[in-house]
Amino acid sequence: MASTGHSTAATSEMDEEKEAPPPQDLTLGWVRDALIRQEDSIVFALIERARFPYNAHVYDPSLLPQQGGRSLVEAFARGAEVLQAKFGRYQNPEEVSFFPDDLPPPSGIPYNFPEVFHPASASVTVNNAIWNMYFNDLLPLFTVEGDDGNYTSTAAADLVCLQALSRRIHYGKYVAEVKFRDAPQDYMTAIRAKDRDALMKLLTFEAVEEMVKRRVLKKAMVFGQTVTLEDKTFDDETKYKVDPAVVAHLYDEWVIPLTKDVEVEYLLRRLD
Repeated sequence: MASTGHSTAATSEMDEEKEAPPPQDLTLGWVRDALIRQEDSIVFALIERARFPYNAHVYDPSLLPQQGGRSLVEAFARGAEVLQAKFGRYQNPEEVSFFPDDLPPPSGIPYNFPEVFHPASASVTVNNAIWNMYFNDLLPLFTVEGDDGNYTSTAAADLVCLQALSRRIHYGKYVAEVKFRDAPQDYMTAIRAKDRDALMKLLTFEAVEEMVKRRVLKKAMVFGQTVTLEDKTFDDETKYKVDPAVVAHLYDEWVIPLTKDVEVEYLLRRLD
């Protein structure tokens, strides 16, 4: 995870309804709080998806020949993004489309989001990696085998997970921007040299990353329990809706590294 030399780093997201702050108000503390709130969104999204079994038909493109070789989940995601784009979702710099070439111009209520990012950041996206990670690696870890026929609901739950992960990971742009503003000279040499390794070293604080992993592990334990009126403590017999270890692994293996990839790619364009 990322951070300046004296403070914590990047990982998680802001509430969808909270607007981006004006540039003069952009602080690492604000970004950190937003990332912590986004942890809640990701844990709850995984819990909701875990209500359904794996439902392999959702991912089989051969079952929907009328969709031109697209699976139900891909067709659903593309259609949802088109509708959301019409009403302005992707005007918000926090939101990054998985299928940007399909999007119509917005026709909803206009809103002038503050211009926080350097203009070149628009091209920074790791959504292909997020999509492949989610379906190939993560999904089998927290769903059970089976088929309950709830295919559209399953695809909708998948999209909520994907969008929460994308928002959180691409928040690395906020992290990179605020860190650059705080200490531009620390980054300029590495940026001009296109030195990815040096930038990654500047952005990496292992103690902060460990703290984030412990926090999401605990959140998954708290949020994922069945609530009763009896006093209850965590033990080996506790049943969780999503294995907390999977959530910690998600952050360790994918969320934190991909966030830092976003930060590095953003910084490499910061002086363009």
